[in-house]
Amino acid sequence: MSKTHIVCITFDHDNMSPYISRDLATPTMISRGDFGVVALPRILDLLDRFDVKSTFFTPGHTIETYPACAEKVLKADHEIAHHGWTHRIPATLGKDGEEEELVRGIATIERLTGRKPRGYRSPSWDLSEHSVDLLLKHGFRYDSSMMGHDYDCYFCRKPDQLPLEQPAIFGEETPLVEMPISWTLDDFPHFEYMRNFPGIQPGLMNASLVLENFVDDFLYMKQIQDWGILTYTFHPHVIGRGHRMIMLERLLARLAEEGAVFMTMEAALDAWQAHRAGTLAEAAAR
Repeated sequence: MSKTHIVCITFDHDNMSPYISRDLATPTMISRGDFGVVALPRILDLLDRFDVKSTFFTPGHTIETYPACAEKVLKADHEIAHHGWTHRIPATLGKDGEEEELVRGIATIERLTGRKPRGYRSPSWDLSEHSVDLLLKHGFRYDSSMMGHDYDCYFCRKPDQLPLEQPAIFGEETPLVEMPISWTLDDFPHFEYMRNFPGIQPGLMNASLVLENFVDDFLYMKQIQDWGILTYTFHPHVIGRGHRMIMLERLLARLAEEGAVFMTMEAALDAWQAHRAGTLAEAAAR
């Protein structure tokens, strides 16, 4: 098979939702989220110039609070995937509360797009023991909240048994496909300054140095395997600052120069499933 190196440029379209979900609702904190409204047109213009289709993981709260933003993403023909309704962490909600968030978010996206979302990303990237079963129950094809690989998808497991002083017993695989992410390829921890109890998230990294890391992860994928998928995560209210937009433009240009194939998450999932089927058929024919 020919060499293929897919890149998914994804956005967690949060705006103010992470702040109010953590009781950070002062005017200054809300204004940090509101900057996403300013940043979004810049991002959509950049993606259009590079002919990149992206996936926007969008909380229902963002869709209903900033409907014009959500409409702009939809009009630009990007995938809109599920990111909770509020930005509360599923592992803190209990099964019923998590399902309520899931159902409400599905309904919000369906009203906007005319179809149910196929992909899910957990707020704060922290699934619960119920998440996989709930995602399967509600018809999701993929999750993008875990970190068990860097350049390949895999099937999500049922909950593992994890006794402290005995070997772990892994849960059985499910049909739900994991499209993994990494904090190293997320703009938020690199750039966003936060004063959190009990400490400070410094952020404010030099964008050129972060760019070097982001590019090198793609180059390493090309070096070690002929076929792979790499996912980057950005937030409009974070990446949309001037020097970071220049960094994002340089990233897209370098990846394109290196032969990256840009896809939405759903399109990349289709490509992965086709590649996997072909690989299994080749193995069976030997």
